[in-house]
Amino acid sequence: MLFLIKSLRFSYFLTNFASDCALTAQKAMIFKEVIGQEDIQQRLRQMVSEGRVPHALMLCGPAGAGKLALAIGFAKLLLSQKSKNEAASMFGDEGENGDVVESPMLQKLEHPDLHFTYPTIKLPSMGSDHKPVSDDFARQWHDMVMAGPYFTMAQWLEEMGGENQQAIITAGESDALVRKLSLKSSQGGYKVSIIWLPERMNTECANKLLKLLEEPPAQTCFIMVCQEPDRLLETIRSRVQRVDVHRISDEDIRQALVERRGLSEEQAHRISRMAGGSWLTALEMLSADSENDQFLELFQTLMRLAYQRNVKALKAWSEQMAGMGREWQKRFLNYFLRLVRENFMYNFQQADLCYMTQREEDFAHNFARFINEANVLPISDLITRAIRDIGQNANSKIVFFDLSLQMIVLLIQK
Repeated sequence: MLFLIKSLRFSYFLTNFASDCALTAQKAMIFKEVIGQEDIQQRLRQMVSEGRVPHALMLCGPAGAGKLALAIGFAKLLLSQKSKNEAASMFGDEGENGDVVESPMLQKLEHPDLHFTYPTIKLPSMGSDHKPVSDDFARQWHDMVMAGPYFTMAQWLEEMGGENQQAIITAGESDALVRKLSLKSSQGGYKVSIIWLPERMNTECANKLLKLLEEPPAQTCFIMVCQEPDRLLETIRSRVQRVDVHRISDEDIRQALVERRGLSEEQAHRISRMAGGSWLTALEMLSADSENDQFLELFQTLMRLAYQRNVKALKAWSEQMAGMGREWQKRFLNYFLRLVRENFMYNFQQADLCYMTQREEDFAHNFARFINEANVLPISDLITRAIRDIGQNANSKIVFFDLSLQMIVLLIQK
């Protein structure tokens, strides 16, 4: 009898041990898409394990830091709680370690209690009274996210088929969200709403969302993925728990490039250093047809024409720029701003302070002396104003022609 009891105890131990190993492996899988950010991952797990899940969470940080990947991981963590409890009751484990079970629905991001909200555009096929909502582009969004949670607004616009438009979140989206969240949870646990780039909400949508945040449905968690929190209503910001997601460390990017992309240590080191803490930038630098190469050529053309004071050619350059979409124009201007900074730092002849590709550095070798203490701030202010004007739907031809003419004057300042 004693032998039988010991055998049963040993069998029970093995069962629990196997279960714990499986659950721990699933736990690691929850945030498998996230590059680095171990401290944020731990903080999110701790919220769940301690029962301190806020009704609204806002992940803020620069592009490429992994905010959407973290949001999806946290959503999986919340929606896995019922599965975790079922597994715990089966094996006699209270689940104190925060282990979770990722269901096939979550792996495919098809869980009925997981809702995504994101900026959309109006297609020509839509009626004049139709307010675009996320459901109009659900298939495209699912394909994009399943391919990887690191992507840009430009890539999302291309996926929707509206490269030359500015995507927003309309009032129709808030109405749809109210309807979805008013329904009872299909799995008996949390309902999770992930809102990607809430700063792109129009005023009507923002006011409706504010009411929803003030009186949230029971057992509902909003997860906002925000890049420019200052553009949100102050009343919305005051009703969410903010988590700042910082840039990814160079070491984490280097390790991911080696393990996930198969790069050599030397390649991974150079790219990780230039990526500036952005996995998106690292991926872009791996692309053969990198958009940055096109931006560099346009930057070189502008600088040469401005130095030559070739107004006629500058006008043609401005018209070329005006023919591009506004999102593309803003990306170019941000690249312009970065390259001004890098050329200024190049003058100090400190390699550790410069983050440029070989092509950019080759151009800077002769050009950097034109960016100095006298004009670096005025040039930066000029570009910043241009970014603001483009974002406010100003005439892009006028914006770029004005910018190019002012560069003629600024480049000769010493």
